Amino acid sequence: MKLAIVDYGMGNLHSVAKAIERLGYEAVVSGDAAVLLAADGILLPGVGAFGDAMEQLTASGLDGTLRQAVDSGKPLLGICLGMQLLFSASGEHGLHDGLGLLPGRAVRFSPESGLKVPHMGWNRLQFKQPEHPLLAGLDEGHVYFVHSYHVLPEREQDLLAVTDYGQPVTAIVGRGNVFGMQFHPEKSGELGMALLRNFLALVASGAAIS
Repeated sequence: MKLAIVDYGMGNLHSVAKAIERLGYEAVVSGDAAVLLAADGILLPGVGAFGDAMEQLTASGLDGTLRQAVDSGKPLLGICLGMQLLFSASGEHGLHDGLGLLPGRAVRFSPESGLKVPHMGWNRLQFKQPEHPLLAGLDEGHVYFVHSYHVLPEREQDLLAVTDYGQPVTAIVGRGNVFGMQFHPEKSGELGMALLRNFLALVASGAAIS
């Protein structure tokens, strides 16, 4: 099974690669379109600002590569900022278009809420669709978040798990072969590794996901 991690100059690429290695697989870190399109599954990590990330993806042509990969049926997992990039837009430092693979937008936690921003630390997942293959065999538990923006999906059926941070916060999304995790699974202990393992099982199965 060929796995690729998108290298576009922004992301915790090597910690994700190490996590996959611990699960018994190998992932190539690459910004080469041919390498990404030859992979069976793709991971899109990300840290930093949404607009900067989209600028990097667009300048390199990797935005089109990722859309092409998804259209061909390859499973794609966005992590942290990478999950936000899957959506239509973000209001981070102005309005920026995303990859548009899922409808919805990223918004900042409201300063009026009194919440500490960024949201940083361990929070418990609440499964919305526990029967989904990405959550198969798993119990709700704590994972590690670091983010100032959160996603508002347009379709409730795309929401697989939330967490409570003074309000329900989108934690895991999925539709077809497109998945996202707002937290860092590679830094989230046994549950994070189990979620990555389930994603890799979906890649290995090659099965269509409804």
